[in-house]
Amino acid sequence: MKFEEKEFTLKDGRKCVLKPTSPEYAAEMIEYMKKTPEETPYLLRYPDEVNFTLESEQEILGRLYEDPYSIMMVPIVDGKVAGNGSINGIGTKRKIVHRCSLAIALYKEYWGLGIGKAMIDYMTELAAKIGWKQVDLEVVAENERAQALYKKCGFVETGRRHNALRFDDGTCHDEILMYKEL
Repeated sequence: MKFEEKEFTLKDGRKCVLKPTSPEYAAEMIEYMKKTPEETPYLLRYPDEVNFTLESEQEILGRLYEDPYSIMMVPIVDGKVAGNGSINGIGTKRKIVHRCSLAIALYKEYWGLGIGKAMIDYMTELAAKIGWKQVDLEVVAENERAQALYKKCGFVETGRRHNALRFDDGTCHDEILMYKEL
């Protein structure tokens, strides 16, 4: 989705610009998908599961950039990609068309600067303009930092999916289900 860029000041005084994730960011997105899972165990993929080519990632990002019902956003700090966030519809059936799903991750060096909250606030604002009425998300039960951020942004816990994730070490982890009405 094409949307207006938004600039704000980080807690450390630097500027951050929230921009649509267009095909020009394909190389940075591939790097992001490989590096962020090394920095936290709470993401859905492992670095070795990222096998996009530059061309395939450009194609995906181009499709999402042109899709008026897909929000994908990059925060830019000092000219660098600091993370990524997205909101996509759950499905097209009439019973669920009012819902969308949020995902977000930042490089660890940008945690605690206000980027996550700004991204979530802006993405949910855009989601409401699209016409969605509810944003859903899942978060690993042990990821208390993310849960606190989501609650700060107005999300409430609605349940738990037991043993939703099986890590490579064999341990299972629950997901907390959360939502926010728009």
